[in-house]
Amino acid sequence: MDDARIVMTLDAGGTNFRFSALRAGAPVIETIARPAEAHDLDRCLAQIVAGFDDARRRCPEPPVAISFAFPGPADYGRGIIVEPPNMPAFRSAVALGAMLEDRFGVPVFINNDGHLFAYGEAIGGFLPYVNGLLERANHPKRFRSLLGVTIGTGFGGGFVCEGEIHVGDHGVAGEVWRLRNSRHPEMSAEEGASARAVRREYALEAGLRLEQSPDPAAVFEVAMGLREGDRAAALVSFRRLGEVVGDAVAQACALVDGLVVIGGGVSAAWPLFLPSLVAQMNGTTVGPGGDRFRRLAAVAFNLEDPEQVRAFVEDRSCEIDVPGSARRVIYEPFPRTGVGMSRLGTSEAIALGAYAFAIRRLRLNPEDSCGKERLR
Repeated sequence: MDDARIVMTLDAGGTNFRFSALRAGAPVIETIARPAEAHDLDRCLAQIVAGFDDARRRCPEPPVAISFAFPGPADYGRGIIVEPPNMPAFRSAVALGAMLEDRFGVPVFINNDGHLFAYGEAIGGFLPYVNGLLERANHPKRFRSLLGVTIGTGFGGGFVCEGEIHVGDHGVAGEVWRLRNSRHPEMSAEEGASARAVRREYALEAGLRLEQSPDPAAVFEVAMGLREGDRAAALVSFRRLGEVVGDAVAQACALVDGLVVIGGGVSAAWPLFLPSLVAQMNGTTVGPGGDRFRRLAAVAFNLEDPEQVRAFVEDRSCEIDVPGSARRVIYEPFPRTGVGMSRLGTSEAIALGAYAFAIRRLRLNPEDSCGKERLR
């Protein structure tokens, strides 16, 4: 956050591209929006180049790198995009990173949007926000791990622990969209945790053809009584979204231990899906003898609910005896996790994550030039 160098960033969604440039973690230009042209490779690549050209012209000084989020699957280390489902223009492997390095003459870093979203929220968003709540309540606990998920055109994810993005051996960690759909196990979670899932469920419940179903923003307005439509169907569509997302997040949280932050274009409807999401995380499983077990070791709290925030920050630690000694030690018997919404905004979190990722790489490898260090 104290680095004076400028990095150009991009949040590449399936519908729109959002370009920015940051210095010391803060934007130095206004966001530039361009249509993704996701069905035509030449037009899509032209939009990416034009967007970065425009961003570079607006920068107060030359940027030292480009760092951005792009949908997977991809070989992110080499900057190669490999047929992302929501970007049909990329029908075969495309060396996007090398193309941009040739064009702009600076190192290019590409990462998964879920990874960079989680990274941004860990640096300057939800993670410090929650730790601030605990500090103000004089609770000794501080979180160091964060699972981020985005709900929009697709369903993305990323995990940050101790200030590091966990990308895995092939850069494909955090792909929550590949988890099974709890309502339709033959499908991926994304089919129940995306904008198209909301439209499809609304159409099903309202007795409409899919092409007649409005977008999630309109469905949300119907559910809130702000627009005419089938309110019961709208409420059901978001409740089911919460169930599928909650099941996927619970599966992820069984393997990683930390807070959960949610972003993406559909996340604005959180009042309608967050309660069912958290309920899934706090659900139970049944053993052969009928005994019930909590899905997660930690209790999940909805940190958008003031009552649950108060319970979350309550210090339940106590002292217990040390066997064979007069000593006593402090014991915290109540593992917990908090679930809440992006504190930065999805694109802003991705931009911050992309900036920090590039600056960190440049500091670790000062001689890195146009990806040569990555490709050894």
